[in-house]
Amino acid sequence: MARFRPAHAKRSRRAVGVLAACVVAALLGSWIAVAVAQSLPDAVASGPTTSPTSSGTQATPQPGTSSTTPSPTPTATVEPTVTFNLVAVGDVLPHQPVLNSARKGNSYDFAPLFAPTKPYIQGADISICHMEVPVAPPGTKPSSYPVFGAPAKLVKDLATAGWDGCSTASNHSVDRGYPGIKATLNAFQAADLGHAGTARTKNESTQVQFYNVVEGGRTVKVAHISYAYGLNGLPVPAGKPWSVNVFNASAANVTPILNAAKHARKEGADIVIASVHCCVEYTTQPTYTQRQIAQEIASSGLVDLYIGHHAHVPEPIVRLKGGPGGKGMWVAYGLGNYVSNQDASTVGVPETASGVMLRATFTVSPADDVDVDVGWTAITVDRTGGHVVYPITAHSGAKGNLSAAVIRARWKLVANAVGKSAPEITAPGTPLADSVNHNTRTP
Repeated sequence: MARFRPAHAKRSRRAVGVLAACVVAALLGSWIAVAVAQSLPDAVASGPTTSPTSSGTQATPQPGTSSTTPSPTPTATVEPTVTFNLVAVGDVLPHQPVLNSARKGNSYDFAPLFAPTKPYIQGADISICHMEVPVAPPGTKPSSYPVFGAPAKLVKDLATAGWDGCSTASNHSVDRGYPGIKATLNAFQAADLGHAGTARTKNESTQVQFYNVVEGGRTVKVAHISYAYGLNGLPVPAGKPWSVNVFNASAANVTPILNAAKHARKEGADIVIASVHCCVEYTTQPTYTQRQIAQEIASSGLVDLYIGHHAHVPEPIVRLKGGPGGKGMWVAYGLGNYVSNQDASTVGVPETASGVMLRATFTVSPADDVDVDVGWTAITVDRTGGHVVYPITAHSGAKGNLSAAVIRARWKLVANAVGKSAPEITAPGTPLADSVNHNTRTP
């Protein structure tokens, strides 16, 4: 920031008289040096006012002169308050019928499936999804349940829809082994998407995924970490324990998650978002262990927002005691599915057809205090209408192949599961920060 620098007062010129010839030569030289310095123009006189004498010593500055330039008066700099919003959704779960809906000749186009949610995604400063499955390695075909492998085009189309990144630690992370992890993150890097939860190298596993929010010249660093409860009985790739982030959910041992949050803070994080993939599927009420895990994380004071996945149904959004500065920590126990082929007719659980789009607004004060407010929007998948994902409210009309009555019934299921701690949001937001960028985690 430019600061005001007061102009130096001009010094008056002085005439130099001629001394009598009888003055001793040594005194004459010293006297002339001082007199000449005082008679020079300001631009010259503003330099050092001491001059070497013929004897090699420094002459004494004359009264009324200064040997140093006055320093400018410091101006206090006040950091601006930074406000931004973040949108997150649940599982990107491309069952074979979803792949069929996106199939276009020899390729895929998932953009139409995400189109109705695009205004909500792009209305956020940061948007984060959950990539439930790996990308099929080169030379292999996409596959569905029970061993998933998505086409790389899915990742590209998530970016096109406006997503900035995804969590990638899930119980399906190693469905295609280490080659699947590598293919997934290669696709994310090619699409310029952030990612957290898996890594191609040990070096990459130590890199924190940051989203840098810039407002008024100030940058707030938002870290995203991601952990899963397990891998469906499959082993972590041999010799690569760093390739997927897991923790022992059965023992409610959240030490790996807390260590990751500490590492993020050490690397400069102002805010930490934790995506936690856990615990029991198809139940709208979190289990005792699930609540215990969330409370342990809240009590640590290291995490600002907890985003839950894996249940495939919406679960409560609540504020737990703890959080940074003791202000509490918002927890979305489960955001359900973003896109999938699940509904009452396929898995017998009607809540699987819908999910939650979480919106969190962060306010960072000049003193670095962080306040978080959250709200939710219900979304649902038109399974028989091409697996298009729609935002819905209690007053929405028919969507695709879904009647208005079906939409209202699905919204009610979401509202009942989410609870009343956080308000419903029924319209897209608007980006609040000047800009947002993210680092690229690389091997």
